[in-house]
Amino acid sequence: MSVSTQPHPALRWDGRRLAILDQTRLPGAEVWLTLEGAADTAQAIRRLAVRGAPLIGVAAAYGLAMEVARMPSPPTPGTLEAGWEILRSARPTAVNLAYAVDRVRTAALAAGVGGDEFMAGAAREEAERIHAEEDAASAAIAAYGAGLLGGARRIATHCNTGALILELEQRGAVHVLAGETRPLLQGARLTVWELARAGVSHDLVVDGAMAGLIRRGEVDAAIVGADRVAANGDTANKVGTYPLALAASAAGIPFVVAAPTSTIDAQLPDGDSIEIEERDADEVRAFAGADATLPGTGVRNPAFDVTPAALITALVTERGVARPPDAVSIAALLA
Repeated sequence: MSVSTQPHPALRWDGRRLAILDQTRLPGAEVWLTLEGAADTAQAIRRLAVRGAPLIGVAAAYGLAMEVARMPSPPTPGTLEAGWEILRSARPTAVNLAYAVDRVRTAALAAGVGGDEFMAGAAREEAERIHAEEDAASAAIAAYGAGLLGGARRIATHCNTGALILELEQRGAVHVLAGETRPLLQGARLTVWELARAGVSHDLVVDGAMAGLIRRGEVDAAIVGADRVAANGDTANKVGTYPLALAASAAGIPFVVAAPTSTIDAQLPDGDSIEIEERDADEVRAFAGADATLPGTGVRNPAFDVTPAALITALVTERGVARPPDAVSIAALLA
């Protein structure tokens, strides 16, 4: 079977406005949202209408570019800064978001001496450049990762389809075990939807069951994404990734993180420095509009956990593979 090496496109840009596939409505309905500036883009990111660290960064870049295009003439730095701050604070853990909006802000300010048209044009061009870079990075990650895991046919994943899994399918049929994945059961709703659209064989797995399946020898390798990678290789990803890594380590199978270098935060020495987003308790207290527990029950709802670098077999990026990921190999990727 021939499949695309890119996941189903969830973002469309026409040069003026951004349309995103509302991922909170999947798999029941494919609803596209039209965004026009910083505030509505930040809201979409915050409520998980957009998921995946690289895509969040691309959406935020366009959000700031649209905000710059809407600025009064002559443009005011205060308006730019307000839009930048709204987007930058939308979600604290994914470093791609800050990386992208910082680049667009810098480009707009550098062009500001030429007037509002130059500012808007520079912001738009930088956002489009970031988008193109992330697309190219995804393809390169797929190639490097498939070379590393060419023999793996039974893949466990946690909130990640990604070009790497689809590239493995191109090279020989794979079967994916997809964890349910909180928050909002993104694996059940989104990963499964993406795999089904791509024609990749898969089963949905209760998150608490994945370790047992790995122990029974039903998985060849685990592949996950990342929202932030510290300088020493510690990695933040969707909550539930850490126990998956522990199970893979105990079973002696590869545990691979696939992420662009824009996800690496070289300023953070280790995973203990990564800010972990805590989400609303009602995401856990209720399900499909019905109470799932007693009203008022205390809830811990972290969106991410941190996997120590020692549990990660390799970090696959568009610049190559850090194996094992540590301060030396990651610094070499960024050199």
